[in-house]
Amino acid sequence: MVIGFFMILVDTTIVSVANPAIKAALDPGTPNLDNVVWVTSAYLLAYAVPLLITGRLGDRFGPRSMYLAGLALFTLASLGCGLSTSLTMLIVMRAVQGLGAALMTPQTMAVITRTFPANQRGAAMGLWGATSGVAMLVGPLAGGLLVDGFGWEWIFFVNLPVGVIGFVLAWIFVPKLETHMHRFDIVGVVLSAVTLFLIVFGLQEGEAYNWGVIWGPITVWSLIAAGVLVMGLFILQQAKTRSEPLVPLSLFKDRNFSVANLGITTVGFTVTSMTLPLMFFYQLARGLTPTEAAMLLIPMAVAAGVLSPFAGKLLDRIDPRLMLVPGLSFVIISLLWYMSLMNTDTPIWAFLLPSALMGVGNAGMWGPLATTATRNLDPRQAGAGSGIYNTTRTIGSVLGSAAIAAFMQSRLEANLPEAAMASGGGFEGGTLPEMIAAPFATAMLQTMLLPALALTLGVIAVLFMRRPAHLATRS
Repeated sequence: MVIGFFMILVDTTIVSVANPAIKAALDPGTPNLDNVVWVTSAYLLAYAVPLLITGRLGDRFGPRSMYLAGLALFTLASLGCGLSTSLTMLIVMRAVQGLGAALMTPQTMAVITRTFPANQRGAAMGLWGATSGVAMLVGPLAGGLLVDGFGWEWIFFVNLPVGVIGFVLAWIFVPKLETHMHRFDIVGVVLSAVTLFLIVFGLQEGEAYNWGVIWGPITVWSLIAAGVLVMGLFILQQAKTRSEPLVPLSLFKDRNFSVANLGITTVGFTVTSMTLPLMFFYQLARGLTPTEAAMLLIPMAVAAGVLSPFAGKLLDRIDPRLMLVPGLSFVIISLLWYMSLMNTDTPIWAFLLPSALMGVGNAGMWGPLATTATRNLDPRQAGAGSGIYNTTRTIGSVLGSAAIAAFMQSRLEANLPEAAMASGGGFEGGTLPEMIAAPFATAMLQTMLLPALALTLGVIAVLFMRRPAHLATRS
């Protein structure tokens, strides 16, 4: 299951490194990046919007069947992406990829929830968590190596053998679980899709439109406000519906489920937002190539990958707060450590140290949050709960992406007003001159404060968790 999940998360970040090459090949005639940004935007929109619905589909038709269907769609769309001869074709194929990813993601958590008993679920979720943490970091590294070595098409072609292997293994080893009859809440489906589209699109595209007018009288903020209004109608409809709601609000009566959703929102925000200023600093202030910059994340990926399964096994025997508070705190400390090093004089090797500490922190947050969220889910509601959890994670990532872009621009204007207001920002590529590199580095380190503050809210949230029932019984 985690093979497919790994592919999904890698594809959310791998394209960012390939965007310049994609633009040169498929969109060389336009002077800006607005068109090529949709290669990522189309994927994220098609991924985020259906998550609540696809979680329910897994409950109704079986998580194994939906996972296999999603993996097949994702793999075929990857082939279509690699064979694209125009930017429009690539954007369409990326949207199909996102739909395949949306079909798969909730099923990975649902199968773990329904296969492993509550007191043994930590180890399995530890591996799931390791996949989450490592994949988000491997994407930029893999993208740099593939683009530099083979061309942009190969960031998609590489999914083909992985997808085929993942499909065969899931077909053989993933059990067919009992399905549960559900009435589909059509009104809830429509309201949730409209809500997520308006909010995600508004946040995702806000920076591209300078948070102003999109079409005619429609502005970014009016789009987001409309999304919030529809969300209110959706929650009201879910509370009053007499048939089965798309989002069973009773799930939020479980304090740990609610807190874990808050926690994963801050984690999604932080992991997505920290990468942008860090990569800009490495490449523009210090002159590293994209591949070299991504290699500085290797200690983070290795530490998270090695420690997460052990953390998961330990989680089955201890209060999750004993792992989550240190884990989230280690990531905050590593962000502050990065800030202390982000100048033009620090030896490059020194950045490996906070990277390693962040990997230790990742091991203590991804798996434990997922385990805690799903610990008390009824098997009938496993898909719904997984859909909600992954939706909040994705919205956190979109919030982080939008917020960090705006905050980074404000810090550039404060530290380099003339360069920041110049056409294109003056930061198209290459190493910046020393007189500009130093204040640019200052702007980037100040920007890193935002993800640190967001994750601090996550630490506060997890303090309100309850001791799991199976530990209370044992004691």
